[in-house]
Amino acid sequence: MIVVRTDFKYRRLVRLLTVMPIIAPSFVLGMGLILIFGRSGLVNQAATYFFDINMGRWIYGFNGIWLAQVFSFTPTAFLILIGVAEGISPTMEEASQTLRASAMRTFMKVTLPLMTPGLANGFLVVFIESLADFGNPVVLGGSFGVLSTEIFFAVVGAQADFGRAATLALILLCFALGAFVAQRRVVGRRSYTSLSGKGDAGLRQPLPAVVRRTALAVAIPFALLTCTLYALILVGGFVRTWGRDWTFTLLHFQRAFGFEWGANGVLWSGGAWASFFTTVQLAAVAAPLTAVLGLLAAWIFSRQQFRGRSTLEFALMLTFCVPGTVIGVAYILTYNVPPLEITGTAIILVICFVFRNLPVGVRSGAAALSQLDRSLDEASAVLRASTWRTLTRVVLPLIKPAIVTALVYSFVRAMTTVSAVIFLVSAQHEMATVWIIQRTINGEYGQAIAYSTVLIVLMVAAIGLIQLLVGRRRLGRRESPEAGRQLKSIEGFS
Repeated sequence: MIVVRTDFKYRRLVRLLTVMPIIAPSFVLGMGLILIFGRSGLVNQAATYFFDINMGRWIYGFNGIWLAQVFSFTPTAFLILIGVAEGISPTMEEASQTLRASAMRTFMKVTLPLMTPGLANGFLVVFIESLADFGNPVVLGGSFGVLSTEIFFAVVGAQADFGRAATLALILLCFALGAFVAQRRVVGRRSYTSLSGKGDAGLRQPLPAVVRRTALAVAIPFALLTCTLYALILVGGFVRTWGRDWTFTLLHFQRAFGFEWGANGVLWSGGAWASFFTTVQLAAVAAPLTAVLGLLAAWIFSRQQFRGRSTLEFALMLTFCVPGTVIGVAYILTYNVPPLEITGTAIILVICFVFRNLPVGVRSGAAALSQLDRSLDEASAVLRASTWRTLTRVVLPLIKPAIVTALVYSFVRAMTTVSAVIFLVSAQHEMATVWIIQRTINGEYGQAIAYSTVLIVLMVAAIGLIQLLVGRRRLGRRESPEAGRQLKSIEGFS
């Protein structure tokens, strides 16, 4: 509401804050909360120094997990709701006020009901992500167990009870499916259409004063604390011991990413290099495969008619609705015995990345293809172009935004995922996020924060490189140099 319906000075910063939790591992915010409210955190130390109050370990357990998940998943809900808020037709609200409804009544009876599908979808996505979240509970949970961590300890514990893990995964899946059914019942079959395709000359109505003040009272502290969390995360990698020794040091980066020059070349002596190279290689392999398969599937679903199309599309989308820990357990039970005994190999990790992130490529490709008229394909066929040539020379250049979305999302998620791969890694193929969690559990926050900082910088660079390689979609007419000179002369004359 603040970004869409107010003239708040820093609303662009609010939008920027929605990107950071997406390119950073989910448990990074959990580590940031430890730096603020942990036993050696800034708030605890300040309370002890100024007021002689010991705040204890309140951040560990339910309180810390809840707070970390709020900060981790609010941006996801924002990305879902921003399009819904922008899509509300201003003429609906103008009609309400024309009928002498107050601004508050218009907001409660017109604006919020039109946002019901977005609110229900946001609830569904965040509920499932919260169910499947493994990083924050394992960092902040302490003795407070949740289903995702219980499944993990059932698999990697001393008993290695796969039956118990499968049972808990089934319960987790039932919760996710129950949330899906509840979301469908809330939205129902009512119509929420407010955009008819005709020109809309209405002006967006300002928020009621009470709603605006309430929104600012919630959003401003949230934005400030989020900025503080990421600032402390960046600083935490450059101090010797957080809360005790604030001396500037590069020791954590040296331990994680140190290297030496030897007789045979560069010696990668840092403890994080093996997991770093493995993660980058697997993400680089999985990202293009995910994008290609997703866009091809979207093209088939959008342009081809065949029996079972709806069932196949639902099956592809199901992997996105199933919590990651459930997928991890299913992969172990399926691929841990012959003839497909691939557990612990790089192949199973790539397969997990591809099928876990495939729905995003399918949906983004389908959305882009829905804007392309079939007459483009028909014109190419009339000119005797093959299907492959039509796809590569006509369709793909026009859906470059969808290609960028599929590549960026699949690469970032492959670099930062935890819950789906925590059971699938091995000593030969350790992922970056698993290495960071292990350092965090051992109390080595400096190395964990240093590694997280490197990952964030790497992913920002990778996103820029992907956009540079794919390029931008150009639909406008290109001007000749002569036409450009004529236009400039006309503007100068006028």
